[in-house]
Amino acid sequence: MALIVIFVFKTPFRKLVILGLDRVKRGSGPIVVKTVAATVFVVMMSIMYNVMAIHRHWIEDGDINPTEQILLAKHLLEASLMGFSLFLAFMIDRLHHYIRELRIRRKTMEAAKKQNRVFEDGKTTVSEEIKALEEEMTPLRARIKQLESELEEKTEEASNAEAHARALKNQSEGFLMEYDRLLEENQNLRNQLQSLDRILSMDKIGVQWKKMDVDEATEFEMSHSHAILSTKSNNVVKEVANWLDMKLGWA
Repeated sequence: MALIVIFVFKTPFRKLVILGLDRVKRGSGPIVVKTVAATVFVVMMSIMYNVMAIHRHWIEDGDINPTEQILLAKHLLEASLMGFSLFLAFMIDRLHHYIRELRIRRKTMEAAKKQNRVFEDGKTTVSEEIKALEEEMTPLRARIKQLESELEEKTEEASNAEAHARALKNQSEGFLMEYDRLLEENQNLRNQLQSLDRILSMDKIGVQWKKMDVDEATEFEMSHSHAILSTKSNNVVKEVANWLDMKLGWA
């Protein structure tokens, strides 16, 4: 009973009693306590059996002698003391268990409070760091926006340059095609000029040959004319001579 009172009220002996019970429950202590409790319980049940036997004899005979009355009172007192002792032992065990759990929970709560304090302190430090980082991020965001705008401008310039390059490429391809066409036309014109030169050279040769033929024909005609004229002149001379001869002969 004193142990229960010590457990209930916070006294200087409470810690000593708790430490003593902790030592009792270590090692083989729990086995010894359970063995003693089982023995007390068996003795109590034996006493209760004797009490029931005396009570049955009293009911059957209708009266008991003073010795049996003293034994009955003694057995009842012993059984009551043993039962009360077992009940107190059980209560002390439970109180010790709950007090120990309470101490563990308190330690856990204190550790959690310490961690919470550390977390709060860290949270304050982290919040300050976050504010500093946000202050640092403000110019960085402005710089990022500026870089994004520059990137868009560069991208647009690159797109325009690419489009211009494509246009120049298409134009160069057109120029190459036109150059090929002009080159082909030039080749055709050269071929035509060569053919014309050949034709003109052939015509020139033919004209020369014709000229040579005309000259030869003219010379032939002139020689033929001279021959005819000489023949005719000879004939005329002969006729004149004949006429003169005839005239002279007649005279």
